Amino acid sequence: MSVFKKMALIVAVFAFVFLPRLVFAAEPINIGIIAEQGTLVGDSIVNGAKLAADQINAKGGIDGRPIKLFIYDDHMRATDAVQAFQRAVYDHHVVAVIGSWISEVALALEPWAARLHTIYITTGAADPKITQLVHNNYNMYKYVFQLKYNATEMAQTVCNFIHDDLVKQYGYKTAYIASENAAWTEPLDAEYLKCLPQTGVKVVGHMRFAPNTTDFTPIFTDIKSKNPDLLVTGWAHTGLQQTVQWHEAKYPFLIVGINAQASTSDFWKKSNGATEGIISQAEGSPAPITPKTIPFVKEYEKVFGITPAYGGYTTYDAIYVLAQAIKRAKSTNTDALIKALEATNYIGVMGHIEFYGKESPYAHGIKYGPSYATGVMLQWQHGKLETVWPKNAATAKVIIPSFVKK
Repeated sequence: MSVFKKMALIVAVFAFVFLPRLVFAAEPINIGIIAEQGTLVGDSIVNGAKLAADQINAKGGIDGRPIKLFIYDDHMRATDAVQAFQRAVYDHHVVAVIGSWISEVALALEPWAARLHTIYITTGAADPKITQLVHNNYNMYKYVFQLKYNATEMAQTVCNFIHDDLVKQYGYKTAYIASENAAWTEPLDAEYLKCLPQTGVKVVGHMRFAPNTTDFTPIFTDIKSKNPDLLVTGWAHTGLQQTVQWHEAKYPFLIVGINAQASTSDFWKKSNGATEGIISQAEGSPAPITPKTIPFVKEYEKVFGITPAYGGYTTYDAIYVLAQAIKRAKSTNTDALIKALEATNYIGVMGHIEFYGKESPYAHGIKYGPSYATGVMLQWQHGKLETVWPKNAATAKVIIPSFVKK
């Protein structure tokens, strides 16, 4: 070895041992998560985001860049959510904000997404107004996406199930509609009133109750006096109190519709098993909806100790949809990402995901129907959450509680 080579080797060894080493780390991709923590659905939104981000990062991130989540609790208040959105944009420089299952919160965030030119994907709020705003003023609200079925579509799912299973198989003919008074249930109830008669079910009553109602005895007594076969519901902010009281008093009508809190195993514990027999719509379930669904549920349960509520499915898919959009756009530029999101064609845990175009009244909402996904109907049976509709994803058939008339 020449003298010069020896000197070069000595210098290299000295530099390696004694000089500070440079650590090259790819800049993270910041994503904001706004959720109503402390609620079953809100916690599921956070958990779904964490699980997806961890999986993507374990495989090298997005083109070598790790996902970094900034999680904010809006305490179920629109003002707190707006402050969190502003902080996510100004302080943490997020490329997008995901979350919230409360429609009033999502609608409050929508103008801020427009003002701050920041993508907002709601994975829990169901009010169709969210996407109607995008349709009516695309240039202003093009930043907003709704990665879940809207309330009108949710009601259609419930009616399709009632027609296929409860009318054809059990001969049920009458229903009473009872929903909490919230933004998302206005279009839900309107569609119930339209689609239930089309299934052959007569609506014998309709009411909306305050979300802070704690004693449902007078409400259930009035419903019972109308002698309905079914109580068709729109419950999300509420659900626990009326479920327990229905079970304890053994009211003879079958509860079916939306009971968002009942979509996770934690609800069984909170209701002390009173949710047995309740049937509810959800975006996902521990069933073979797609090849990805059951592995996701198993991993979620392994990490968090419970099964996901519907917000876990939607938010998990949202992180992957956003990650793929960033890869396709080869950029985190907002306008480029909007175009990439609009071109989404993704098989997730909740089904085949594509977004409606701006010409649709549900612009930037996910497409609904047999070629995409229609959600599932779940029933608590012997302490286990079973999928009872559609047939291709069903894990069990409907059972009727012993105190419910057949």
